[in-house]
Amino acid sequence: MKDHTEKYDFSAAISPIEEIVEEARNGRMYILVDAEDRENEGDLIIPAQFATPAQVNFMAKHGRGLICLSLSPERARTLALDMMARENRTSMKTAFTVSIEAREGVTTGISAHDRAHTIAVAIDPTKGADDIVSPGHVFPLVAK
Repeated sequence: MKDHTEKYDFSAAISPIEEIVEEARNGRMYILVDAEDRENEGDLIIPAQFATPAQVNFMAKHGRGLICLSLSPERARTLALDMMARENRTSMKTAFTVSIEAREGVTTGISAHDRAHTIAVAIDPTKGADDIVSPGHVFPLVAK
């Protein structure tokens, strides 16, 4: 039986930051990994303006976690997004807001199409708080 606690050296699989920035500029998804002493996980990331239904479907199917959206504090204020918890007592202090959905153009909200549409509405500078409802199926995080 294999010992699953042994350490692996994945350093050869880690791309330089310049390559990751180029991937992001070109709308390609990448995996961002954090430190073992943090969450010890990888996140599938794509710049929000490139989040198509196909990309969202890939993240939901293969990432198997929440579909999150990073927003600036200013954008979160414009959308009038309340923090998910009044007092964040989690160890990482992740700045989740209430979950969101586009007010119009979605059905149940859970489909990849609906979540991609919600993301597009949330980042559209011509849209505001009246264009978003809560709760929803996209989970904004306020960037720090």
